[in-house]
Amino acid sequence: MPTESITKSFIVSGKEQIEKFANAIEESYQESLTRKKDSSLRITHLRDASEVKKFLEQRNFKKSKE
Repeated sequence: MPTESITKSFIVSGKEQIEKFANAIEESYQESLTRKKDSSLRITHLRDASEVKKFLEQRNFKKSKE
């Protein structure tokens, strides 16, 4: 969840600021519901230097063919 990255406290005071803050959170949530998921996204977990080297070699090989 994106809010897990907030590491500092902040103060929202006053009716107008509270309303704006609540609206921003609601808009962000609604946007996340309609955002399309990219099924072409691939994640590769690399555990050590040899895996990184192999991955980059394969990637460069694919680019040179294009």
